[in-house]
Amino acid sequence: MSDLLTDFLLLHPESVQQRVQRDWEALMHGLEDQAWIESSLLPHKAELLRVWALSEFASKLCATQPAILAGLINSNDLFRRYPDGHYAHSLRHQLAHLETEFDLHQCLRRFRNREMLRIAWRDICGHASLMQTMHDLSSLADACIAETLQVLHHWLAKELGQPQDNQGNSQRMIVVAMGKLGAYELNYSSDIDLIFIYPEPGETGNATRTVSNEQFFTRVSKQLIAALDRRTGDGFVFRVDMRLRPFGESGPLVASLEALENYYQSHGREWERYAFIKARVVSGDPEPTNELVQMLRPFVYRRYLDYGAYESLREMKQLIVAEVERKGLKDNIKLGAGGIREIEFIGQAFQLIRGGRDPELQQKQILHTLDVLGLKQQLPDYVVKELKDAYQFLRTTEHRLQQVRDAQTHQLPKDADERACIALAMGFDSWEAFYQKLQIHRQRVRNHFDQVFESPQISQSDEVDRSLQLKQLWLQKLEQDKAEVLLGELGYEHPANVLDLLKSLGSMATTRSLSRTGRQRLDALMPLLIAAVASKKNNHDVLKRVLALIQAISRRSSYLALLLENPMALSQLIKLCAASPWIAHQLKQHPLLLDELLDPRALYDPPTREELGQDLDRRLAHIAADDLEQQMDALRHFKQANVLRVAAADVSGAVPLMVVSDHLTYIAETVVARALDMAWSHMTQRHGAPAAGDDTSARQHFAVVAYGKLGGIELSYGSDLDLVFLYDADPNGFTSGNKPIANGVFYARLGQRLIHILTAFTPAGDLYEVDMRLRPSGDSGLLVTHIDSFMDYQLKQAWTWEHQALVRARPVAGDELVVEQFHQMRRQVLRQQRDIVTLRNEVVEMREKMRKELVRVEAGFFDLKQGEGGIADIEFMVQYMVLAWAATYENLVTYSDNIRILDAIAEDGLFAEDECRDLADIYREFRAATHKIALQAQPAVVAEDKVARQRARICQIWQSHMLSDS
Repeated sequence: MSDLLTDFLLLHPESVQQRVQRDWEALMHGLEDQAWIESSLLPHKAELLRVWALSEFASKLCATQPAILAGLINSNDLFRRYPDGHYAHSLRHQLAHLETEFDLHQCLRRFRNREMLRIAWRDICGHASLMQTMHDLSSLADACIAETLQVLHHWLAKELGQPQDNQGNSQRMIVVAMGKLGAYELNYSSDIDLIFIYPEPGETGNATRTVSNEQFFTRVSKQLIAALDRRTGDGFVFRVDMRLRPFGESGPLVASLEALENYYQSHGREWERYAFIKARVVSGDPEPTNELVQMLRPFVYRRYLDYGAYESLREMKQLIVAEVERKGLKDNIKLGAGGIREIEFIGQAFQLIRGGRDPELQQKQILHTLDVLGLKQQLPDYVVKELKDAYQFLRTTEHRLQQVRDAQTHQLPKDADERACIALAMGFDSWEAFYQKLQIHRQRVRNHFDQVFESPQISQSDEVDRSLQLKQLWLQKLEQDKAEVLLGELGYEHPANVLDLLKSLGSMATTRSLSRTGRQRLDALMPLLIAAVASKKNNHDVLKRVLALIQAISRRSSYLALLLENPMALSQLIKLCAASPWIAHQLKQHPLLLDELLDPRALYDPPTREELGQDLDRRLAHIAADDLEQQMDALRHFKQANVLRVAAADVSGAVPLMVVSDHLTYIAETVVARALDMAWSHMTQRHGAPAAGDDTSARQHFAVVAYGKLGGIELSYGSDLDLVFLYDADPNGFTSGNKPIANGVFYARLGQRLIHILTAFTPAGDLYEVDMRLRPSGDSGLLVTHIDSFMDYQLKQAWTWEHQALVRARPVAGDELVVEQFHQMRRQVLRQQRDIVTLRNEVVEMREKMRKELVRVEAGFFDLKQGEGGIADIEFMVQYMVLAWAATYENLVTYSDNIRILDAIAEDGLFAEDECRDLADIYREFRAATHKIALQAQPAVVAEDKVARQRARICQIWQSHMLSDS
């Protein structure tokens, strides 16, 4: 025996040494070729003994069926990685000529045993990584399912005919792998969870005997399960679990696609959504398979942020904990505290919540999911690393436990000899050292699990009492006088009015018709909300705004769950609603924005222009190029989320005025540019690209020019976009597609499509109002203008006010050559020589006309925009100076925003430096005031006495330069 034992084997208990010795002797007895033993087997003796010491299954298989071991060594299969498709190809060849069910079962089991020995050997000896081992196990199961089904279908079709739909098209069964098999994460001795589906009802095409498709596929299903699951003298292939099918064990074994869809629409439960995250089709024709995948995706991944998943997963975990305690499974590395299931729950919670909005999270493998969560900063990097390390350690332990006897176990052994073997299998000298490392991993997993899943609304004892009182108040179970006293103690100035607001919400039809889950969430949230709002100034008004939002989102109870699960989100919601009714309205109109409240760091830090482009590209990347509806929704979500971030930063004072306008402008520019790309793609797919003479480049020959606030980089909340569309292609040419149209028609339709994308109201809301009246000839003019016609109009027909508007015009999207042509045209038009007196009179006359038509304020109040001495006066002075002096001072036409033009006016000495400085300061101050007033959802009107000094200064400068003849 000493000749046989290696140093490694001597570390094992005597019982293991004796077993290995017996199996070695049996193997030697079964192998008669001594030369082969010397040349082929003994060079691998150290690895063989290591495998045998750690796997009783492997040693017994080799001892009783030495031909399997000889075949693996001779083929070198133990030491090479199989190429893709190897299992299926090999098994298909072996099954090709079988004719009886007995032969099929025997062949499958012998094939399985050989490959399971190979997989265990490669895993234990380090020839394969954990991921490779799981992939091999899953690929083996895939092949056994698909190739066996192929044989069984063929045999039954010979008897009953091919199953067909109503059009006579043949059908094949779809097999969906769930759980670890679906994710290519199968463990060594795992069940395989399957669901069987057939495409459509119909019957078999046999002239003498027909059966329904359901009957045909039910028979095939039963035969497939028996072929894989039944134990014979050769063992089994895979244990098959069908309990995840619709209606579980009481449901039919196989269902049609239509029946499956009806089930998940009507009866689908949260745990089934969880299960389908890992689902994968392992057998079936492509077209119905694709239909199945498309059908299931919206069931699994909701388009909204589904924070209710926390609650349902928490409930599932509580059931598992109860089972662990009931069955005494404390040392179960899968289900116990800090086990494999908790890691999977962490990843899948984020997938269920965010996967519908972020397709990158629609992963099947947990390690890939964790990587994505790290990249997206949903989990800190150190958490991702600790979870991945723990997962690999736990899954490797799981394999070592199961490889001992090919048994489905996750329980740590109690026997001392078995513990010693597991420790050695995991690379530790003792059970104590192994167990200590295991507990470190499990504790880390448990800590991270608690961080994600522990209910955040845990209060101190005195706060619990207050919370109970507030819950009674909300449920109208507290007497009126006690309720008012409680609200007064919290800080509400008008307790009776607050009670009326709460009663009104509680009695609304939407509230009374909530589902049980929705009602439970609302009842848990309201005490927290009432207490949190109490600390705000004007808390009655703040509560009114917040309750309007609660009413709007109550039917989508996942939003209630978001606020309940995330105290930071609730805190930020109340803070922003207190600061701005406009923000409160935006959140009410677009509840998806609530997700932005989860991370205050990002909420109060608007992204740069480059980051905006990257963000929108990511949102659009996973939407099909021809799915314009989804693209339009993505544009709207993008705009709403980023405007909210600007507004939040604005009300908190985190950014100055000019930066607010810059960010709002960057958002609009990004949206317009991507909207143009969408419109262009839609038009060219239908008609091809416009021909442009000898120009064969892939140019658009089209540009979007912004006027007004967007053109002047001075956008505000709710601003319209003043746009003009220009092109430079030959209007008489034609497009290059199968349905050619004239270039002029193409660009007119392109403009219409772009306006539709920007203005249409979709389920996600709207983007911008677009004003096209500044185009040549206004509403009566062409929607899209050729650059030459635009130039001719500006030089020969445009009114002075149109040249004033041109001062603030700049291209924001489109073809670079058209953009450059516009810049040249703008410079030429603005730098024309003009009669200064005539110009000044026209500008002053237009300003007075505007003021008479637009100013409508009560006595004692002042219109910041249109009032005398307001924003428009500064803008008109700037525009006048550009038109009057740009022929002499070219730098006046460099920029389109008022502040930098004022800098140029001062630099050229056209106004005194203090005049330009005062105008710029007041302009910033007034615009900052309009922003703040807009966030209060009020018109831009202030008391006259608050701005008397600033108005007087503007009027003085206006008098000096616009009304004086000097």
